[in-house]
Amino acid sequence: MKSENTQTNWDALSRLFHWLGAALIAVLLAHGWWMKTILDRPIRLDHYSWHVSIGYAVLALLIMRLLWRWRNARPAPPAQSLRWERWAAAGGHIGLYLLMVAMTFTGWALAGTFRQPLDASLLGFIDVPAITSPANPELHESLEEWHALLAWPLTILIAIHILSAFYHLWVKKDGVMQRMLSAGSREQGTV
Repeated sequence: MKSENTQTNWDALSRLFHWLGAALIAVLLAHGWWMKTILDRPIRLDHYSWHVSIGYAVLALLIMRLLWRWRNARPAPPAQSLRWERWAAAGGHIGLYLLMVAMTFTGWALAGTFRQPLDASLLGFIDVPAITSPANPELHESLEEWHALLAWPLTILIAIHILSAFYHLWVKKDGVMQRMLSAGSREQGTV
């Protein structure tokens, strides 16, 4: 079965990348906040490994998604979209991708800086090499701070993304949200 985006819909693989990535990122953001806010420091180490493993999965998924998106055309915006809406959508998506890349790479770099190596791998069986050294506590603190700081603008942009989807569903009623829900949706007023 050939899978490609159309002028009016995202294909099944694009939708899978979107929803699987969204679910994993939601888990990571909630778990990261929970680890840093609720858990005592000694207990956190037990949770870092699986947090990092999911982060590696997000990075792999993000790379596949970006390659797929680069290879396939995107559905056209609805014909009635205003210029500022198109600019806001493009800027929001670019911001989301940049923050996802920044979060995954700062997390990957951070994983290599622990004094005790983390038992983390991609999908539980693919070893991921460290890109940093454990001999630098200043780097660890800096990366940990950046990773935590980047989570806030990512969370804010995700919230705006979700609100925008519901704006399209309830106010604009242009079918934009339905594009990411099912292959059979038909938008009103698309090019």
